[in-house]
Amino acid sequence: MENYQKQMKTLAEKLTNMIFNILGISQEQNKWVGSNNHVGALQLNFYPCCPDPKKAMGLAPHTDTSLFTILHQSQTSGLQIFKEGVGYVPVDPHPNTLVVNTGDILHILSNSRFRCSLHRVVVNDIRDRYSVAYFYGPPVDYLVSPYVGDNSLPRFRALTVKEYIGIKAKNLGGALSLISTLLDHDD
Repeated sequence: MENYQKQMKTLAEKLTNMIFNILGISQEQNKWVGSNNHVGALQLNFYPCCPDPKKAMGLAPHTDTSLFTILHQSQTSGLQIFKEGVGYVPVDPHPNTLVVNTGDILHILSNSRFRCSLHRVVVNDIRDRYSVAYFYGPPVDYLVSPYVGDNSLPRFRALTVKEYIGIKAKNLGGALSLISTLLDHDD
């Protein structure tokens, strides 16, 4: 598990640097990347098969709070993402493939350019499902401020990761709208 977590941290740092490069965020602005001053957590999930899956939920709809989550799935499907105008669609597992879910912190930091993914897990009546999630993000005292490189207006107010976690703990699905700087609160 320690080796897996180290490998996920290395991958997360590479992904973060790629994303920040796309956004135009300099390494000077994000010194926490590549240091031990980050938040990384490994979560092992088990979803037993259920005789009546329509009466059970593996994991309720949510977005991840982190910058992003790197997910390894067993070969049993169950992960679904919400697609606007379509509803929930399955993310079928493929051998040797990892899924990356963008989280709320990246949504805020990118000024909605990388939107957080609403997702859930459903159970089935045939096979158990396992997954390993690695959550990665900046330290809790990090000031998350929307990066506005194209002269657009910030869609969210700046706040620390810890402040956002507190807001989300009390408001779950409505946290982003509570920190929105837009009058219509469309995020």
